[in-house]
Amino acid sequence: MSSSLRVGLTVFLGVASGVACGPAPRPEGATLLFASGADLQSINPLVAIHPLAKQVQKHILFLTLAAYDEAIEPVPRLASWQWSEGRTVLRFALRRDVRWHDGRPTTADDVVWTLRMARHPETAYPRARDLTAVTRVSRVDDYTVELRFAQAQPTFPDVLTDLAILPRHLFAGLAPAEIRTAAFNQNPVGNGPFRFVEYRPNQRWVFARVDDFPESLGRPRLDRFVVVVVDESTTKLAALTSGELDFAGINPAHASFVRDDRRLTVIDYPVQFVNALIWNVRRPPFDDVRVRRAVALALDRQLLVDAYLYGFGVLADGPVSPDHPWFESPAPVGYDVDAAEALLEAVGWRRGDDGVRQREGRRLSFRLLTVGSADNALEQMIQAQLRRVGIEMEIRQLELSTFLSVAQGRARDFDALITLVPGDLALGHVAALFEGAAGPLAYSGLQSPDFEGALARVREAQTAGELEAGWRDAQRVIEREFPVTWLYHARGVQGVNRRVRGVSLDLRGELAGVAGWWIADREELP
Repeated sequence: MSSSLRVGLTVFLGVASGVACGPAPRPEGATLLFASGADLQSINPLVAIHPLAKQVQKHILFLTLAAYDEAIEPVPRLASWQWSEGRTVLRFALRRDVRWHDGRPTTADDVVWTLRMARHPETAYPRARDLTAVTRVSRVDDYTVELRFAQAQPTFPDVLTDLAILPRHLFAGLAPAEIRTAAFNQNPVGNGPFRFVEYRPNQRWVFARVDDFPESLGRPRLDRFVVVVVDESTTKLAALTSGELDFAGINPAHASFVRDDRRLTVIDYPVQFVNALIWNVRRPPFDDVRVRRAVALALDRQLLVDAYLYGFGVLADGPVSPDHPWFESPAPVGYDVDAAEALLEAVGWRRGDDGVRQREGRRLSFRLLTVGSADNALEQMIQAQLRRVGIEMEIRQLELSTFLSVAQGRARDFDALITLVPGDLALGHVAALFEGAAGPLAYSGLQSPDFEGALARVREAQTAGELEAGWRDAQRVIEREFPVTWLYHARGVQGVNRRVRGVSLDLRGELAGVAGWWIADREELP
């Protein structure tokens, strides 16, 4: 066993026993250990971008105003609501039985403060753009809040199912720009089904059940929920198979190994992410749409799904997963090496003596930026496939913050990126993917009057039909211009200890149903 593996397992044992270090027996009872590949960074909903952090915020520590049910329809969570006749005013009636874990009630003041901070530019809330249509947030009384919009809203705002409400009284005296570094972020107080117990940077987040949490909101059956930070896949797999972890995302290559262990099971489920290659259309060679199209034709994406994902995924021809209820099949991009080569020849890219294509003294080569520091099997597979058609690709791995600074920086100093693109459950990736600094179209630098017009129609839509029509127009531009080559929709793959019961995972994320999970007694186990 490697030294890093021994250190990792010692951390798990310490977490399980509630002590800081040293091995101890795995306790029985309702403590669930859930692995995360990286620290959650921040538990503050106004700051966090880590996907699991957002899951913990919405389903463990805090409450959102609304949530999605299994049919991806918004339902009341912290509040019920009613639209005005013209759908320009949304009135929320808050529950009166929800209290912050320090004993104070959750009121309209908390909702108004959270939404105002989310809209304030100095807060830098990642989804602030989703609130631009809001013109006013006001307190009607202690348990009633009104949101006014500049125009009729075609659907319930998705951001209100994502942004958890924060306790205003614990941010007293802080300016919006100070929220990102507030002491609250390391010692949060929530109003959800679990209360915060402990945070050890790059090791764990510990939460304990709130016994008087309202039953109608889903009182949890687990006593404790612990997020354990494990940044090595081998350590994670070893801890899962040895019983030191209950829940761990696993490499698809390890699925059969995990299934062979009678104590474990594998659960795969749809996720709202699509893997994509994003081209910088502002610089050669990808300023030519014909080159971008040739690359797409040269990629055997089904091989990527079969060999890299071991079948845990489907081809992507657009940003919306086939598992999404709003999915509409876009025009497919086939795999045709001959067509790719003919297209490159037609635009003047001829093979040189070393097999790499050249034109006017320039080699058809580029650098692909990716996140990571170890195995890059996917990127190597893409590299080999492009080499077949005479395209030279260099792989450069960056850590996440550097990757984002390059991708979102004003200079856009890159040729191409490979990245996960997150989804929007309510709108099927309509505008959130393609607007703002975090959208792939912003990364690519595509400038298209047709696309801008389609997005304008999306922004100005006042009915679901207008929204859908604007999205279809935008999708047609994307299909024509190829600023993004969609690769695949991967499925999430979790290894789970069979002692954890009641688990059902869907598009809403790993923790949407956590209130229904429980730990089986020893005699119940197979």
